Amino acid sequence: MAASASDGKRTAAKSDRFATLDLLRLVAAMAVLGFHYLYRGAAGDRYLDTAFPEAAPVAIYGYLGVHLFFLISGFVIAWSAEGRDWQSFAIARFARIYPGFLACMAITFAVLLMAADPRLPASPAQFAANLVILSPALGQPFMDGVYWSIVLELVFYGWVALALVLGVFDRWKIPLVAGWLALSALNEFFVGSGALRMLFITEYAPWFAGGILLQHVWKHGRSAETLLLLAASFLLSCSMLLPGRQWMLEHYGEAVALPNLLAANAALFAIAILAIRFHRTVPATPLVLALGGITYPLYLLHQHIGYAGINAIHSQIGRSPAVVLVTMAMLALSWAVWRFVETPARPALVAMLAAASTRARLAFARSTRAAAH
Repeated sequence: MAASASDGKRTAAKSDRFATLDLLRLVAAMAVLGFHYLYRGAAGDRYLDTAFPEAAPVAIYGYLGVHLFFLISGFVIAWSAEGRDWQSFAIARFARIYPGFLACMAITFAVLLMAADPRLPASPAQFAANLVILSPALGQPFMDGVYWSIVLELVFYGWVALALVLGVFDRWKIPLVAGWLALSALNEFFVGSGALRMLFITEYAPWFAGGILLQHVWKHGRSAETLLLLAASFLLSCSMLLPGRQWMLEHYGEAVALPNLLAANAALFAIAILAIRFHRTVPATPLVLALGGITYPLYLLHQHIGYAGINAIHSQIGRSPAVVLVTMAMLALSWAVWRFVETPARPALVAMLAAASTRARLAFARSTRAAAH
């Protein structure tokens, strides 16, 4: 069957890769890594046996890399979902998330078992619970603390998939974003419901929504309502920084000064806009694709394994060389997961799940016809 004009347009759009966002994701991952190794590891829960007070004033900003991830995710998921049915979207997201997660979680489990550090526990029960990612719901901690943000990503994917099921994602995208932002403001400023905060990601909604709006502007052009909503998402995101800042004050005894925090948030939005606006300036070379590819496993692997690694070698080679060596090891390990697990597993898993989905739809159609007769 010949491809339709819409199919051709979709293929062209999908091949128009945003290599700048691949690089921006790597920047976000490295920022989070720096935050953990150079600031958080020695603060609060004291995961590290050494500290980096000279680097801490800069490294403390690194947690904003997670917010940048959410902003990019909003754009990429809206771009991926547009014009798609919910089954293909769900299959693509599962194939993107789970193989790398499973490999990284298993590696983390093995390393933490060998490290045997009570600050970084690992047990068979914890491993089993983490197989479904939502391990706290099963009474077990995450294998690595960074998994909390993966849970929020999954909740976001779930809402997008539901919008695709109902056939409203493409048609009602802007009203849905407006309602989401309004609900988030209502909950965070007045209601304070933990259930709503989890179910609708209200604390981080402005970054996800901002990414969706940036994708809409890129694809469909600017409009007064879209630009107003984008401004609202930015202003709301500035307010949503306050709970995280308060948490840091309570747990670490310090936090980024509010004016600096607001300026950094503005920089996140600005750099994302520039990366989208000038995405054609960076070609999607194999090197750039590899740098983007290692971002997800690097994020999943770096924290607890890194703490264990730095603790094991810093007294022998010095704290700074230990951080450099562990960082290089994390980059190499992340590349291996991307190259030998994620890259071959994703297309195979998509093909398998797509075939299973087709068989299920055909079986359902046959049973429906049989029941009708």
